[in-house]
Amino acid sequence: MTTRRSFSSEYKLEAVRAAERSGSVAQTARDLDIRPGLIHRWKRELRDDGRRAFPGNGSPRDEELARLKRELKQAREEVAILKKAVGGAGDRPPVSSPSR
Repeated sequence: MTTRRSFSSEYKLEAVRAAERSGSVAQTARDLDIRPGLIHRWKRELRDDGRRAFPGNGSPRDEELARLKRELKQAREEVAILKKAVGGAGDRPPVSSPSR
């Protein structure tokens, strides 16, 4: 019984690029010890989906969660920058002006 191999997105992308450089999917497949059909499928996925090709085992929900975490981190950094720019003015009591 053979075990199913899995390939990282980087491996797939590099295999497609190698096939394009060499001009021969069959030769690249032999060099990598994989079926030519895999490279053809990876080329099609890359062409059809571009950056979203080869997502791995993650779900769209995982992708959204990662995006939201990045946005939250950026917002926290922006808040920290604004607090430094104000110099902690919100921590001090307001200055009263002299009455005339």
